[in-house]
Order: sequence, then C-alpha cells, then structure tokens
Amino acid sequence: MEGEVALADYLAHLAQQRRASPNTVEAYRGDLSLFLGFVARHTGEAPDLAALSALRPADIRGFLAERAAAGDGNATRARRLASLRGFLRHLARRHGGGTEALAGLRGPRARAPVPRALSPDEAREVARDIGAVHDPARAEQPAMQAARDVALFTLLYGCGLRIGEALALDVKDAPLPGGTAALRVTGKGGKTRLVPVLPAVRQAIAAWLAQHPDRRPDAPLFLGARGGRLDPAIAQRSLRHWRRLAGLPEHATPHALRHSFATHLLGGGADLRAIQELLGHASLSTTQRYTRVDAAALLETWRKAHPRAG
Repeated sequence: MEGEVALADYLAHLAQQRRASPNTVEAYRGDLSLFLGFVARHTGEAPDLAALSALRPADIRGFLAERAAAGDGNATRARRLASLRGFLRHLARRHGGGTEALAGLRGPRARAPVPRALSPDEAREVARDIGAVHDPARAEQPAMQAARDVALFTLLYGCGLRIGEALALDVKDAPLPGGTAALRVTGKGGKTRLVPVLPAVRQAIAAWLAQHPDRRPDAPLFLGARGGRLDPAIAQRSLRHWRRLAGLPEHATPHALRHSFATHLLGGGADLRAIQELLGHASLSTTQRYTRVDAAALLETWRKAHPRAG
C-alpha cells in the first residue's frame, strides 16, 4: 500500500470512527502530507508501508528539525508529532509492524497561550452596539444586518459559544423569551451540552427573528445576504469593521467573546468545573488557562496601585 493511500485511510478513520472535527482532519492531512513529502525527498521515492514501517526516530527528528528551520514554532511542531504518532500507531494496528520510530521521542513543550479577553465594558459594547453602523461593503439591508449581528454577538458573549456552534443553530433552536431554560449546543466531536440563556440574549434573538425572512424550523438561524447559512468569515469581518470604528483592541474577535464569557464568570466567583461544562471543554486543563488570565489581571492591578510596584 502506498503512503498516500494509507494516509487517506487514516483520515477517514479520524473523521468516521474518532469523529474528529473537519478542522482537525485538515490539520492532520497537512502535517502528514508534509512528512510523506519529506520521506520521499530523502529516499528518492514515494514511501509505501514497508518504508514507513522501517522509519527510525532519527527520521522523525530530522523532519521536525526541517520544519523548525522553516519557521514552525513549538506548538506547531508538537501538533505535527502528535499527527505522526496517531498515523504510525494506526498503521501498526491496521497492518502490523512496530512503532520503533516513536521510541523516546518527546515533542517540544508548547505552553498554551493565555486567552485574551475583553473587559466587561468592551464585551457589552460589542454585543449592544455592533449593529449601530452598517458596513457599506455588504449587500444587505441595514436593519436586518443590525438585528442579526446584535443577536449573534450577544449570543456569543452571553452563552460562551464558538462561532461555528452559533452559526450551526437552526430557527427551531432559537432561545426565545418564555422558552426552555437552556440552549442545547452541539460542539466539537458532536458532543452536546446545555447552556443557560440570559434574558438579554433571548430578547436579542427575538428581535432578530422578527425580521428573519425564513422562519421555517429547519432554516438557519443566522442568514447571510444570499439566504444561506451565515459564513463565519462574514461575522468576523463585521466585528473587525466595528472594532476599528469603536477603537476596540485588535484581539476583539468572535472567539474573544467566548474567552470573555469564561474570564468574567471566573472573576465573578464561578466554579472552574461549571465553566468547563458551559464551554464544552473535554479536559479541565483547557479551562484552567482562564485562571492565568485572572492572575494576570490581578498582577496588573497590583502594578498600577501598589506604591512600590515601580
């Protein structure tokens, strides 16, 4: 079996059996295609199963060193090594052979970056005022665009959703005044969770639905100019346009509203396990990044206020 065929089989396994997200599958595809290309350049031919089974730790170290020279940071190389581990172990299980190439290999340690949250006032300003200015570059009715954008960004901040989770909602999922207490969200890996919905979120969604041109239950909740599901890039451009007009920081992005949701809950005394459930994190260690944000805020307050801090 050729390496490219083995790669296609592994990616199908990731998507269908492991239920990896499309973004994860594409990232692994890129990592492993680069590795197969590296092996082909150094052996003079496209690798097959025999060649992949005969790999040594030095081959993988050479690949990672080449990628470091090309500009890959620690986090990227750590992900590429994780891709290789999964691929080679899959080949060993499916076709036999060992995993000697992985012996003793340790990836570069990449500390997860501290999430960059907005202040409570900045986050509220985005959710409240983003519809105030129409983007002339977009062929949409100003009133509809305004109502939709306010509803979307109020939902992102009020419920801590990923942009993809919000845009996957249909009309039947809309949290409306007097409706169910929580919103059911489908996150990474097809996992569902329940998120409480604030009255302000329900009101913003209701105002948008009053102008929604297609209120069939299975219609997308958030529509683009052409009537299809809103593209994440359009939502990101809306916020980019608004933050420049409002003088907000460059890290004011849709995902920063999710970070802000978690950071402000933690600062208000919320339990870390509860925040983990609300965000849909598989591991508590992912949620613990927000304790570093809170500690950083405390340190900045100390620097500004303590007479000996200078």
